[in-house]
Amino acid sequence: MCVLLSLSRTGAQDSKACASWCPPHSECVNATACRCKPGFAALSGEVFTDTLEICDDINECEPPMKVSCGKFADCQNVEGSYHCVCSPGYALLSGAKTFTNASENTCQDVDECGSGRHQCHNSTICRNTVGSYKCHCRPGWEPVPGRLNGRNNTVCQVKPFFTWPLPPGVNSQSLSRFFDKVQDLHRDFNPVMAKDTIQGLMQEVDELLETPGDLETLPPSQRHCVATRLLADMENALRNLSRALPEGTSTFSYSAGTQLSLKVQKQGDGNVTLSQNQAKMQLNWNLAQESGHTGPSVVGFVSTPGMGKLLAKAPLVLQPEQPVAPQGTPKDLLPRVSPVLLSDVISAFLSNKDTQNLSSPVIFTFSHRRLKVLCVFWDHDQNGHGHWATAGCRTMGTGNGSTTCHCTHLSSFAVLLAFSDVQEDDPALHVITCVGLAVSLLCLLLAALTFLLCRTIQNTNTSLHLQLSLCLLLAHLLFLTAIDRTQPKVLCAVVAGALHYLYLASFIWMLLEGLFLFLTARNLTVLSSSSRNRFMRKVMFPVGYGVPAVIVAVSAASRPHLYGTPTRCWLHPEKGFVWGFLGPVCAIFSINFIFFLITLWIVKSKLSSLNRDVSTLQNMRLLIFKATAQLFILGCSWCLGTLQVGPVAHIMAYLFTIINSLQGVFIFLVYCLLSQQVREQYRKWFTRIRRAESESYTLSSRAVTDSSKPNMIN
Repeated sequence: MCVLLSLSRTGAQDSKACASWCPPHSECVNATACRCKPGFAALSGEVFTDTLEICDDINECEPPMKVSCGKFADCQNVEGSYHCVCSPGYALLSGAKTFTNASENTCQDVDECGSGRHQCHNSTICRNTVGSYKCHCRPGWEPVPGRLNGRNNTVCQVKPFFTWPLPPGVNSQSLSRFFDKVQDLHRDFNPVMAKDTIQGLMQEVDELLETPGDLETLPPSQRHCVATRLLADMENALRNLSRALPEGTSTFSYSAGTQLSLKVQKQGDGNVTLSQNQAKMQLNWNLAQESGHTGPSVVGFVSTPGMGKLLAKAPLVLQPEQPVAPQGTPKDLLPRVSPVLLSDVISAFLSNKDTQNLSSPVIFTFSHRRLKVLCVFWDHDQNGHGHWATAGCRTMGTGNGSTTCHCTHLSSFAVLLAFSDVQEDDPALHVITCVGLAVSLLCLLLAALTFLLCRTIQNTNTSLHLQLSLCLLLAHLLFLTAIDRTQPKVLCAVVAGALHYLYLASFIWMLLEGLFLFLTARNLTVLSSSSRNRFMRKVMFPVGYGVPAVIVAVSAASRPHLYGTPTRCWLHPEKGFVWGFLGPVCAIFSINFIFFLITLWIVKSKLSSLNRDVSTLQNMRLLIFKATAQLFILGCSWCLGTLQVGPVAHIMAYLFTIINSLQGVFIFLVYCLLSQQVREQYRKWFTRIRRAESESYTLSSRAVTDSSKPNMIN
């Protein structure tokens, strides 16, 4: 028994012995076989007995992949195993570095810009993208020329501050020196020193405005153009430079009174207020935030007292709903005094450049002397030509030496002294003008039809009446329908030219009316009726339509761009262009007034030599009424337009509006209703109409009677 037990123990030890030749990454199966560990494999199979076999690492990550890591993740092989890692630009929510399968995948985008893991240059801004980021130049900045720009090596510089050329014909040494100094600041600019660059730039602006030198000798239009460019480029330069400032509020003051207030903030809510010595601005911070821009937002407020020197004698254009001169002549076309600037010129800018139609108004408060003022802004075209305007700005209140303005856009602002010719909005004048012209249109149409159809009165005199009526009819109709259609500008210029021609033609025909009236009275002693008629027929059409055509052609050829204003399709008052209309009008109503006085004197002399019984009281009253109406028909009442000054300006405006808008009514009343021949013709027409209606009624009655009788069958 002992021998058998000993032999069985020896056999068991031999069966559990390991082969000593198993290669690395394997384990023995028995004394003659080995097996590779998990993650490794041999070429001959899972269990091998060849002593030369080796266990190679299994690459679980090579295709066809046997594992899945999920989205935004990569498989990484390690010796004997593998693990999953998030793709570059992504990370696990748990913060762990690896995971083993898709069910454990929580990879999400990493905001390198917000976490500070980016490598963007300090002259750029970082913008996060899905799985990565990009380095962009700030708005108003550009890549440095000649550098290799990529994601991590982009370097930017601010755009040149003042890049515009001098306006044509402007030769200014002061402006040239200013440009040179500003370009030196740009050349030496360093983003880290942005505040110093802003300080230097505004110092140069302050010195230029304090001593403008030869800029003050330029013509007003060129000075206004220079001021427009300075204001626009100063705002752009400050907006671009401010983007490199740290968050906070900065204030700069200079010797000539120029002031700058800046507020830079990453996120903002509620209202922001910036104050200076003579002005204050309040707006909602949301207005400053730029769509699609993740950097800090900027609000800027600049006060430039010296800018008033360059903007002296700048015209003022009222917004469309403010008063219009009677008979359709815009109020700003009458002779007027240039407005007086009462405050500093202030400029407001935001990092958001879309400021033409703000969702909430910006409130400006100006300090000034206690005078009646208007809130205005500096409006300009692409060529730099500008003017003060009120559209989009309301004067909310004036008191205690200050004025509050609400504006729905940003630009450069000020308050102006409101002269007597800058009236408050008077809707009554607008209503009177529209109603009066509408009634005149009806009367002019009836008068023109009368002169055309009434053969018994057709002569040289009625030809004059007919042409005057047609010209006024077309002019009033075009005025009522198109005077406010300022867009497109080409169409507005055409309307302005047509109105210029039609109203001039109307006044020329008024002059011919006055001349014919004078010749008719003089015919009593000197000129025969046939000679007078031959003379008028020979000259009236060439003069009536040719003279206004020449005036309009010369005006259009010399300054075509002055047809049309920002608020009306009429002649622009710049450079005295409006006198191409007012000059002939003043001359015509003066000449007609002289003709009228001479005619009255001749008629009075003739009547006094006749028997007193000839002129009864009734005839004398009718004669006086006709003479007064004739005064209005000849356009002499336009002299009231020159009397709209001083304390009686408002009264004269109403008189001017009522009388001249009813000129068509006077024409129909005097030449038609008060003419015995015309009344007789009207009576004949009405008689014919009633007779025709009566006959039509009789015929229809007979037809009804006949149809009601029973048919007789033989």
